[in-house]
Amino acid sequence: MIRSMTGFGESTRHVDGVHYAVELRSLNNKYFKASIRLPEKLQVLEAELEAALRRRITRGSVTLLASFADTSASAALEVNHQALDRYVEQLRQSAAVSSGNVPIDLAALLVLPGVLQQPSDDEARLHEARAVLLELVGAACDHMVSMRRREGALLLEELTAHRDLIADRLTKIKVQAPRVIGEYETRLRLRMEQMLREAQLAVEPVELIREIAVYAEKTDIAEEVSRLGGHIEQFSDLVNGPEDVPVGRTLDFLAQEMLREANTIASKSPDSLISRLIVEVKGAIDRIKEQVQNVE
Repeated sequence: MIRSMTGFGESTRHVDGVHYAVELRSLNNKYFKASIRLPEKLQVLEAELEAALRRRITRGSVTLLASFADTSASAALEVNHQALDRYVEQLRQSAAVSSGNVPIDLAALLVLPGVLQQPSDDEARLHEARAVLLELVGAACDHMVSMRRREGALLLEELTAHRDLIADRLTKIKVQAPRVIGEYETRLRLRMEQMLREAQLAVEPVELIREIAVYAEKTDIAEEVSRLGGHIEQFSDLVNGPEDVPVGRTLDFLAQEMLREANTIASKSPDSLISRLIVEVKGAIDRIKEQVQNVE
């Protein structure tokens, strides 16, 4: 069963006063491409999160947006008391401060370099964030893959309809192809008999057979019809194969080969009915080419 490349998934979780959220969006792409947007404190996790995506997604442009909001007391920055005391000590040495004319504003001192520092348990908090985000990425992937699967089912219906049309028209072409030679033989025989009758000459059967053989060789489409039929069978096998096997690029290549065979049939056969049938076949193949661009 095929899967689409477009999808959306999200997942959230609260852990010890911290709200984590992960959002995934995927669009069509010939290859896998990840765009990961993380808060500054979580930038070091980018490679791990991309690896987690690669394990689940094989094709498509995937955008991962992660965020967190810490509402716990541990989110507060820590005061470096030694640095603050040093600033106060230096200010007290100032004549203006020591005379009492200018009071010391401790709040203003907090913005000075080194006074406020990140919590000392940053490494532990990062370790916790890594575990939570990897879990959320997995859950968001589940939702996105589920959506891709549903869209893939719709794609399969359309692709199957186009495949059935091609198979039906190819069957009619197989029936019509032998008639083309017979009709040509009849027309050629009548035309030659008329010309020879007017010239009062006799037609040699060997010459007539040779001419028909040359025409049959030039307009023989049996090989192309057979190859196109084989491509249709392979197409069916691919779209109904295992879900975890990406087939989008293979289907794209196969559609090109199908169109090549159809073009050859169109160029070799002069029959009007076959021409009309092959136009329908080429139209269906073009629609397949468009749709397989969405297949993972």
